[in-house]
Amino acid sequence: MKILIFCPYYPPHIGGLETHADEFNKYLSQNGIDITVFTPKLPVNAPESEIKYNNVKIIRFPAFEIIPNYPLPKFWSLKFWSLFSQLFKQKFDIVISRTRFFNTSLLALIYAKIKKVRWIHIEHGSDFAQLSSKTKTVIAKFYDYVFGFLIFHFSDQNISISRAVQKFVAKFDKRESPVIYRGLDFESIEKILPDLKIKKEFEKKIIISFVGRLYKWKGVENSIKAIKLLSKDLKEKIVFLIIGDGEDFPHLKKISEKENHIKMLGNLPREKAIGILKISDIYLHSSMPGGGLSTSLLEAMICNCAVIATPNEGADEVIKNNENGILIKRTDTNLAMEQIVHLIKNKQEIKRYSEKSKIDIHNNFNWKKSINLYAEIFKKR
Repeated sequence: MKILIFCPYYPPHIGGLETHADEFNKYLSQNGIDITVFTPKLPVNAPESEIKYNNVKIIRFPAFEIIPNYPLPKFWSLKFWSLFSQLFKQKFDIVISRTRFFNTSLLALIYAKIKKVRWIHIEHGSDFAQLSSKTKTVIAKFYDYVFGFLIFHFSDQNISISRAVQKFVAKFDKRESPVIYRGLDFESIEKILPDLKIKKEFEKKIIISFVGRLYKWKGVENSIKAIKLLSKDLKEKIVFLIIGDGEDFPHLKKISEKENHIKMLGNLPREKAIGILKISDIYLHSSMPGGGLSTSLLEAMICNCAVIATPNEGADEVIKNNENGILIKRTDTNLAMEQIVHLIKNKQEIKRYSEKSKIDIHNNFNWKKSINLYAEIFKKR
């Protein structure tokens, strides 16, 4: 079987969708499936083409970003059109796209309909995008109602990566959209060493962390405000490490710059981010509705972090309140602050939550199980 995947980003670009896509391809290719990935050449120093896992071929086309983390092909580039047209000379059994609001999903629609190939769309979003300005948010919502609608309706099968995503897909398309959770590459995560340098730098402090793209709907501003509400003596006991980049970075930097206990570390390689999660005590997940299932949240749970989370980005599908973490009702500054104080004053609960969450993730997020579910869908006609 040969599969063509249109992916909005791919490693070495950093993010949860990227690791999901790469690990999916790694484990799917072990079933003897030939995979071709068509993806933007971002970062710009990424190789134009490469082969991973023996039979995963990656082709990167010239691209740019209007705003951070929203890539577009360089339509004026002959190189882009040459690479895209070469795909039409090949025969694929299935086309796959990821996330309806990325331009690569439109490329998948065009290719699948012209070539009359079965098209499976994997959706990662659970709400309309919330961006840094009302104008951008309105434009993104309009795009969803026009082009997102086309993606959901013209695909042959929509797959949701969480129940939250499934509910969102149902707003556009009433056909069944099965939920298939991602797996985690436990072996590669286990090989990454804890960041002892960071641990020593903040010795005797409770380390709180967040990893992710810095969009408004990630709720990081809420987390910063919750930390700022802590009393002076509690602030001395903690440090909040924010790892990631995005359109909200300048704003978040500005509102946290006078807080010595808040450190914005910017984009870091995945291995570095995992190393920091491994020495973190608390993972603060204040997301608003939007994401489907946070990879960083799952990785934090594997890395023995006690999680304080809103229900969004699939957190209520993995966090059982007061069993393997703390689930607050909504993205609310005071609610988050109260639970941060609770864990600072009750350190034994940090250990209890972290141990239970690691077991739960190991049991429920297995790539072998996930790939078997995809394989059953691929067989259907």
